[in-house]
Amino acid sequence: MNRQPIFRKQQLRFMILNLIAFSIIFTIFGFIIFHQVQNTLFSETDEELQRTQEFVASDNVTDFRSPLAPEEENRPEQGPPRDVNPRIIIIDWNAEGDIVNEDQIGTFLYENVFQDYTPDIETLNTITNTSIDDEYTFRYLLIEDETIGDDVAYTQILVNIDAEQTILDNFGRLLIICSLIFIILSISASYILSKKMMQPIIQSWNKQAEFVENASHELRTPLTIIQNKLELLLMEPQQKIMQKFENIALSLSETRRLSKLTSDLLTLARADSAEIQLDKQTLHVDEFIERVSAPYIEIAESQNKTLQLELNCSVQIKADEVRLHQLLVILLDNALKYTDEKQEISVKTYTEDQKVAIEVNDNGRGIEKENLPYIFDRFYRVDKARSRENGGVGLGLSIAQWIVINHGGTIAAFQNEKAGTTFKVKLPY
Repeated sequence: MNRQPIFRKQQLRFMILNLIAFSIIFTIFGFIIFHQVQNTLFSETDEELQRTQEFVASDNVTDFRSPLAPEEENRPEQGPPRDVNPRIIIIDWNAEGDIVNEDQIGTFLYENVFQDYTPDIETLNTITNTSIDDEYTFRYLLIEDETIGDDVAYTQILVNIDAEQTILDNFGRLLIICSLIFIILSISASYILSKKMMQPIIQSWNKQAEFVENASHELRTPLTIIQNKLELLLMEPQQKIMQKFENIALSLSETRRLSKLTSDLLTLARADSAEIQLDKQTLHVDEFIERVSAPYIEIAESQNKTLQLELNCSVQIKADEVRLHQLLVILLDNALKYTDEKQEISVKTYTEDQKVAIEVNDNGRGIEKENLPYIFDRFYRVDKARSRENGGVGLGLSIAQWIVINHGGTIAAFQNEKAGTTFKVKLPY
């Protein structure tokens, strides 16, 4: 099966999702910044409009003159009160929509700006922006005149915001340009991130495929042997058990091997799904090591090998006794498998860096230096032919590593100076 199109399709999907996420973030960020700047620019202007509204409502605007009116420039005593911004322009409108205070706003402003302008009654009591002749921009507040007996129906308070609007327009353009640049840059970032996101997926896919392939191979071999031996037994039903002893013994051996393999596979599968929970109890390290190693001392003697214990750790640890027993069995079983007659195995315990250290040493065949980084991988075997001969499938050390890691410790393998291998486990206490 060609996996590359699947990987490329998934990477493209991740890239698009990342790009959409970046674009949304930049858009929201730009929208917030733009409106924050807009509110900051117009906040003072709005306050001025509201203060002027209060001034107009207090009936003190009789002699008010706009500072922009040319004929009023030399009459400071009739200028706006101290509470009114000099930029403020006040226009009075009658019910027909005509300006009634043309003299007060000045001939220049009236003829060049407001002559053809009419207010929008629908914006009454609302601060609004308006553009006159597409050249001047004002922010205004239109209020209804409550004075009885005059021609004024509405009073409009305006302030020119050309400067603020220019700043806002330039800022908006700058924000759009920067957003486009960031979005373009996010394409590259999305590609890099999608590639990074695909790496663990590809790695998991490859490991899963390798795991399934190796498991299928390992399961198929004993099943084939058992099937063949059973078929031979069926071909000669009159034969006695003693005459077919080898076939039966081999079938039982392969059945045990198959049972162990399926048990190991189940352990690793549950470990991957975090189904297995450790039942930690207080254990005395040396007593536990001595108890677990006792049968292996006898096995070693029966194989003309030596298993020695050097226990120098008197502390107690919190650990799962069943899993720790499984760990030691794996390490001792490996040591016995890969040592020859008259060779030695030793188990040492001591404390190091506030942790319990357990070493299983042997002076057997050893492991090549280039193979050491891979010995904890599932189904990895340094010598596949020899491992199959000894009944190994390459899952024991993977299970050992899982046990140690879940106890918060570390496990490593080293070459001995002369010959053999050392497995060193460090567990917290």
